[in-house]
Amino acid sequence: MATMNELDRFLRNWDREATSTLKLLRALPASQYDFRPDGGGRSLGELAWHLAEGDAYMSFGIEKGGFSMDMKPPNIQRPRTVEALAPGYELIHKEAVARVSKLTPADLDREISFFTGPVAIRDILWDFIIGHSVHHRGQLSLMCRLAGGQAPGMFGPNREEMAAMRA
Repeated sequence: MATMNELDRFLRNWDREATSTLKLLRALPASQYDFRPDGGGRSLGELAWHLAEGDAYMSFGIEKGGFSMDMKPPNIQRPRTVEALAPGYELIHKEAVARVSKLTPADLDREISFFTGPVAIRDILWDFIIGHSVHHRGQLSLMCRLAGGQAPGMFGPNREEMAAMRA
């Protein structure tokens, strides 16, 4: 078996994380798009779509060779219903994977202009795509519960899944 390079490892991990994100998006309470536990924060629907925005903007900036405030990836318009979030995320993620798949392992060391200064593509992939997604997915899992939903287990079973396993 051939040794997997870092880019292949990233793509494999990203696919696993996207599968977990879709699982959560499909579990969000359909009537709670505007649920907002903090008046100054994002609604459930806005936070859910922010997961797609991370994939879209980061991969688009990598493809363009830098980031700017006026860049706009395709299909980034936020859906306005809970039911449209998962299919929208799937499309955005598929497009983002296609952009990142054009990279070579050597590209990971290349630095590009980011808002805070030059950043290696490797760091954008692992920190600003994977880390960012996991962070906000955790927030969304809690919001799902607060809105009356049942957030699925991500890195192990949730309490309902664990109870079913014990039964």
